[in-house]
Amino acid sequence: MDSPKTLQQAIQYFSDEQICIDAVAAMRWPDGPRCPDCLGDDAKNPYYLKTQKRWKCRNCRRQFSVKIETIFEDSPIPLQKWLPALWMLISCKNGISSHEIHRSLGVSQKSAWFMLHRLRLALKTGTMGMKLGGAESGGVEVDETFIGGKLKNMHRGRRERFAAKSGHTGGSTGKAIVMGMLDRDERKVRASVVPNVKRETLQNEVLNNVKFGSPVYSDDAVPYNDLRSRYVHEVVNHAETYVNGRVHTNGLENFWSLLKRGLKGTYVAVEPFHLDRYIDEQVFRFNNRATKDNPLNDSDRFLLALSQVAGKRLTFAELTGKDSASPV
Repeated sequence: MDSPKTLQQAIQYFSDEQICIDAVAAMRWPDGPRCPDCLGDDAKNPYYLKTQKRWKCRNCRRQFSVKIETIFEDSPIPLQKWLPALWMLISCKNGISSHEIHRSLGVSQKSAWFMLHRLRLALKTGTMGMKLGGAESGGVEVDETFIGGKLKNMHRGRRERFAAKSGHTGGSTGKAIVMGMLDRDERKVRASVVPNVKRETLQNEVLNNVKFGSPVYSDDAVPYNDLRSRYVHEVVNHAETYVNGRVHTNGLENFWSLLKRGLKGTYVAVEPFHLDRYIDEQVFRFNNRATKDNPLNDSDRFLLALSQVAGKRLTFAELTGKDSASPV
């Protein structure tokens, strides 16, 4: 059978644990398995223990599985369930809840929740120091949004705590702040949680992610006022219009709508300290969506996500904030 193209084919294809092991091993070690403890030629050519489904190093005699040093490490859940869960996560436009994974794959809801957070970590794509835009580019859209429940719907005690802490009861009180940037040429977005909407916070994000001299489009928020010193900065006043020629932030507004639709409709309640991973999930799907120039399908996205599982680790203690040495 060729590489699966649909969820049904994926479940059939990955029903054999050995096929799952071979698929992950081919992504991790294109030149053959390597011992994680040895260096150079000593790490090469371990032999496979078929009954135990793991390798043994000829040099240090250590046994290791394909899960070592990946998001799957120390998980008793077989790859037969991990890989379909990854397929569903990258193919569902509005995300998939832990309760759906629990019912579909036969794992507990708690395990499904932990699985999804580890898979979201795999979807996080590094920027490798690359910046968006350029002097000759089509420009970069910059905007921020607020995510969280409405203050009027909160319990009175919680509402009063937020009001006492912030000093006001405005629409942003008690909400997490997310800032995003969209490269119009690449049609790719970057987004992350920021602590506040102060000038230095938002402008530092732009300076760290956008090339100097790039056209930058934003709304008329005060924190963006000084961008003209390094960028070709143009603003649109949303009190008057949403589009003024090329000056608009509608591309990012599209991304915000997708993000909030998934958070409100699928995940319902997301704690702020977990929000970054949900954003990484939506960024991955958005940046790898099918377009005329890049007709990706679910199989392509799955293979890309699978290639990113190595070198990442998330323990339950880290996830729940019980490991003080590792911030959530």
